[in-house]
Amino acid sequence: MKIHEFQAKAILAAHGVPIPRGEVAVTPIEARNVAERLGGSVVVKAQIHAGGRGKAGGIVLASSPGEAETAAERLLGSRLVTHQTGPEGSVVRRILVEERTTISRELYVGIVLDRKAALPVIMASGSGGVDIEEVAARSPKKILKVVVDSATGLQPFHTRQIAFGLDLPHPLQRTGAELVRDLYRVFQEKDCSLVEINPLVVTADDRLLVLDAKVNFDDNALFRHPHNQSLRDLDEESPLEVEASKFALNYIKLDGTVGCMVNGAGLAMATMDIIKLAGGEAANFLDVGGGASAKQIEEAFRILTADQSVRVVLINIFGGILRCDRLAEGVIQAVRSLQVTLPIVIRMEGTNVEQGKRMLQESGLNFITADGMQEAAQKAVAAARGGKRR
Repeated sequence: MKIHEFQAKAILAAHGVPIPRGEVAVTPIEARNVAERLGGSVVVKAQIHAGGRGKAGGIVLASSPGEAETAAERLLGSRLVTHQTGPEGSVVRRILVEERTTISRELYVGIVLDRKAALPVIMASGSGGVDIEEVAARSPKKILKVVVDSATGLQPFHTRQIAFGLDLPHPLQRTGAELVRDLYRVFQEKDCSLVEINPLVVTADDRLLVLDAKVNFDDNALFRHPHNQSLRDLDEESPLEVEASKFALNYIKLDGTVGCMVNGAGLAMATMDIIKLAGGEAANFLDVGGGASAKQIEEAFRILTADQSVRVVLINIFGGILRCDRLAEGVIQAVRSLQVTLPIVIRMEGTNVEQGKRMLQESGLNFITADGMQEAAQKAVAAARGGKRR
């Protein structure tokens, strides 16, 4: 789960991490009032769940409260398009007004789970800022990585290694080590999947300050943190993904034309791969899970067909926990109830597969069946190329 910059900074500040003074505003006059309280010279920052705001014009320097109000008028209600939002952009509904900072150096510090090592890794670079992705791609040696063993936890030598690797001046090395310690504490205590500071700056008066922050929570651990769930901003999420979450469906919107309904994340990934090999593109990742009911299958169909880019639905099910006859029952009910006119390709194997196939054949509906994943993908891609929304 993603949260806004201002929310991330509030969490970091509560753990002793230094952040600039600032307040959130939702109207231009509020922005003006905040700027007056901060001394007039401020930064006005659009709050959306995407990076690249600066290059897209979402971060504006203001030298007076009047300029802050003008910047807020331009940003609030606008649709900001960055390299992470896609061409549709994101609507700016709130802004963060912060005090201006004189920057001496820009640094980068991030903590994420290294899935290969199955351990948290702290990444740091003395070349932080808007082009950190290019630094990582072109000069990977400039990115320092420190893997933390979960059994022993973060040790003082880890934080000193990061502070030294950032080439901090001697008076700031202890402060830098403490900052890394506090960031890791947030990562661990809040069950985060990402804590990223870009940039972490050395100010002209030799202070360390978090200028921008990104914090993502592990969805699977949200039950342990009721307060974190209250930070969710549904306006920043895909409406189809929000709708799917109401029915315990794992759905992610993609850019292709083949709508996928699969049970199990691994099978879903394999399905998307084989669609790609067949020359097509998946329109989504949709995992209905092992115990999907007829109601969940109907809702899955509703979500798939609501996506106007979908030209065909590919159902790829291994009937272990989810029996094939239950799947067939749910599919038939959904197609009739929703009056689905899109081509539907079905490949299923497992428990009660023959009964399920017989139910599909006797339904009188025009399903396209396949015996293997490759055949199913090929039929789905062919149907997508020849199909049109009706």
